[in-house]
Amino acid sequence: MTISKELLDELLSGVEKPEDFFGDKGLMKELKVRLMERMLGAELTEHLGYEPHAEPAIQQSNRRNGSTRKVLKGQDGAVPIDIPRDRDGSFEPELVKKGQTRIDGVDDKIIGLYAAGLSTRDISSHLEDVYGLRVSADLISRVTDAVLEEVSDW
Repeated sequence: MTISKELLDELLSGVEKPEDFFGDKGLMKELKVRLMERMLGAELTEHLGYEPHAEPAIQQSNRRNGSTRKVLKGQDGAVPIDIPRDRDGSFEPELVKKGQTRIDGVDDKIIGLYAAGLSTRDISSHLEDVYGLRVSADLISRVTDAVLEEVSDW
């Protein structure tokens, strides 16, 4: 998977100065937040076993339960993200663990892996090797599909 020149041109169309790209309200920070939220949503989908806005199995009592705002500190300063929740509190995200307050470098790696066009297995392997995150290729596929959709919509 690679990002097309046309999509890059569209993303960069409003960037006129470095702050528009790297600033507190810049393209990179917004893209990081959206990518992380999509990945967290994909993790919850895998945990619950059903897609957002779909009907879960009748016997399944655990459901989506909104989200909680969390402010993480990273290289770019404070990064506010919405962490999805489930009703019974059994969801333990891998990307941003409960109690975690820092994301040093993780956000850049996610975008870098995505932009480099790595396969789902390569991304999964990299996340496990570098961060100790055990993430299935299926989850990576869901996340990259969601991210591609988000970037296209954006």
